[in-house]
Amino acid sequence: MSKLLRRMVGEAQYSKWKPLGHRFDYLWWVVRGKPVRSPHLLKQMSVAEYGRRYGLRTLVETGTYYGEMVAPMRKHFDRIYSIELDPRLAEISRQRFAGDPSITVLEGDSQVLVPQVVAELKAPAVFWLDAGYYGVHPAKGDLSRLLAELRAILSSPIAGHVVLMDDARCFVGAENKFTAAQLVAWIEKEFPGRKAEIVRDIFRVTRRETSPGA
Repeated sequence: MSKLLRRMVGEAQYSKWKPLGHRFDYLWWVVRGKPVRSPHLLKQMSVAEYGRRYGLRTLVETGTYYGEMVAPMRKHFDRIYSIELDPRLAEISRQRFAGDPSITVLEGDSQVLVPQVVAELKAPAVFWLDAGYYGVHPAKGDLSRLLAELRAILSSPIAGHVVLMDDARCFVGAENKFTAAQLVAWIEKEFPGRKAEIVRDIFRVTRRETSPGA
């Protein structure tokens, strides 16, 4: 259905209409008893919540896709960077958000671009790392890319960065890669000041000493 709709209306219009289905997806998720896979609306709510909870006004995203996270987050963040590997998708989002100077869509390899963005930041940010960007099928995922990005973010002299990443259920240890639990353990071992947990299929990494309730 989504492919047919894209052909009928064109990708630029599809990118604007696609979010209309997120509310129905969320309601269907609730009706089914809230299964492991989190609907996109819940992901949006989580990103906004952590920005609000920690007073963060900058969002850095990997995997722009059709700008479905960028668009609703404009009212929650003063500055948004979004990184997209696919030139076609990057151009669609650049055109879509061209009139908003607070949004920068970067085209290229996030393993290269995330460290560059981290180096430019002057204040802590929320990082939304799209695990699907690394391959939804865990056997095809590039975990080395993810670890490089996590190292860049969590090694930053700006200690207040928050990292959120979806699709924790896909980390099943295929091809000797980390399971979800092993990734959590790796983060807390490499960065002892960090607390890592999984809630509703989303990895959540915060400063241990400032985590609410810690």
